Amino acid sequence: MKTSFTLLALFAAATFALADEHVDRGHVATKHKLTLEGAKKVGEAAAKYAKDNGAGPSIAVVDDGGYLLYFVRPEESFAAGANVSIGKARTSAIFKKPTKDFEDTINKGRLTMTALPDFTPLQGGVPIIHDG
Repeated sequence: MKTSFTLLALFAAATFALADEHVDRGHVATKHKLTLEGAKKVGEAAAKYAKDNGAGPSIAVVDDGGYLLYFVRPEESFAAGANVSIGKARTSAIFKKPTKDFEDTINKGRLTMTALPDFTPLQGGVPIIHDG
């Protein structure tokens, strides 16, 4: 029993030592991510900007993988706006560029861009960039 416990303790110590070694060698990256509170602040700021400019769009905020963190659809917004805003947010986050760039590219004749799955090339999606 004591031998098993000693081997387990040695294994655990070796695992932690190797984990630290991999961090020191750059095998593990630190990644900043948007929190729910941060997503709410971004969404609320976007809603205020829209209201101040006479618009009432649906607003979606997603993480860097395109997964929804925050969403609001004003009562006066059209129902399909929900899917459109989420699609624009997702497209912008995954490609790390404004969706207006894609709309402009397609309008110039590069129609093959429309073949991408889960792709919403309509202006309005803007990526959230941290330290960039």
